[in-house]
Amino acid sequence: MKTEITGKTLKALGFAEGKILGLALEILKNNFQDIEANEVQKLLKKVKNYPENFLDDEILSVLATAIIEEANPRSDGIIELIANAKTYTVFGEGYIEDGAKNQMNIAMKLPVTEAGALMPDAHQGYGLPIGGVLATRNAIIPYGVGVDIGCRMALSIFDIPEKYYFGKDAMYKRELIAHTKFGAGQNYSGNERADHDILDSDDFNATPFLKNLHGKAWAQLGTSGGGNHFVEWGIIDFAERDEILNIDKGRYVALLTHSGSRGFGATVAGQYTKIAKEICKLPKEAINLAYLDMNSAEGQEYWIAMNLAGDYASACHEVIHKKLTKAIGAKVLVKVENHHNFAWKETLNGEELIVHRKGATPAGKGVMGIIPGSMTAPGFLVRGKGETSSINSASHGAGRLMSRTKAIQSITKSDMKAILKDHNVTLIGAGLDEAPMAYKDINQVMAAQTELVDVIAKFEPKMVRMADDGSRED
Repeated sequence: MKTEITGKTLKALGFAEGKILGLALEILKNNFQDIEANEVQKLLKKVKNYPENFLDDEILSVLATAIIEEANPRSDGIIELIANAKTYTVFGEGYIEDGAKNQMNIAMKLPVTEAGALMPDAHQGYGLPIGGVLATRNAIIPYGVGVDIGCRMALSIFDIPEKYYFGKDAMYKRELIAHTKFGAGQNYSGNERADHDILDSDDFNATPFLKNLHGKAWAQLGTSGGGNHFVEWGIIDFAERDEILNIDKGRYVALLTHSGSRGFGATVAGQYTKIAKEICKLPKEAINLAYLDMNSAEGQEYWIAMNLAGDYASACHEVIHKKLTKAIGAKVLVKVENHHNFAWKETLNGEELIVHRKGATPAGKGVMGIIPGSMTAPGFLVRGKGETSSINSASHGAGRLMSRTKAIQSITKSDMKAILKDHNVTLIGAGLDEAPMAYKDINQVMAAQTELVDVIAKFEPKMVRMADDGSRED
């Protein structure tokens, strides 16, 4: 069916009159004439709300970049990069596109860079690639952290054996829909709003900018983002007893969530990226890696804001997990949480550095983490080995095999329904761009990082909710 999308349609999706709207219309005309209009509209809405997710898209990357550039204006470069990029370790090199490697090469030329690594799920991002780990001296890069600050995984393992999950699909689906809310701008109002200690943090009073974001943070507390963010029920399999977690061999019902700091974090990222670009003027190829000196007022402000956004993201997960745990009347045996899109002060080779993990999981010795696959592929509960060459890091997921455009062009609704049926997975929401086939083989990704993590248990998704994007929820 021919796609008929006009400027009026794009304005309804949130595009303002101007060059970006014109660019979107041109891209539509040249590439999406034979795609169902509803699917294209859902995709364009995602580009508008989450442009950073489309920077590796062969067709939509130009539009995504333009949207980000408009929000974060460029400045002329004057700080010279070092002549030769410092070396870094690549894990799963055969699965990683050149665009991600090229971005990492540029990051390794920054005068503040000390070390780097690229994870096996890496792909092109904005500034630092997704899956890039970068250690710097006394400097923090807002786009080395990313837009969705503190985005994280959270896993609750319940005292419910696997056999008690099956046959209760209606109950699990009802509670999942009742206690979650997804997508850009989604919030709670009035008595629906959750309460949490994070709202009383003194850090909200650290600057007028943060104080003004308190209302937004409260309204969106306990909601989830769009794109690949999810809340899902599943079964986690411990092949043997884990003494450290004190959990016996067996298969348990579990809840797994993936989301970040919502509009609060995105606003922080936009504000301090602009400030960094005004202060730190880099050559054109590195301009999106503008950094702030940690000894400067701006660097300290961003550090406070970033950590608050990370704590806020954790609070959102806590609210969701508490609601759903109470709804099903369960007891939590083990709770594990880890985050990416963040920066940490860590000691590497005897020196304290700022370690940026943009789409990479902390994997220091003994550190627990969760590495998800897709809505039908397994996820893995892991324990880090503390590998120095990866800067104590591992992948944060499977990584995309297809761009979002390629996915909606090549995957049909019947294809998606068939793979969900084959894996006995119930899906609520999500578009074709999040189809399982659009992701790399998680088993290959895990095989590329055996020296980084030990697998403790395997999680199998059973009921997945993602951003609605017009999908029905009944």
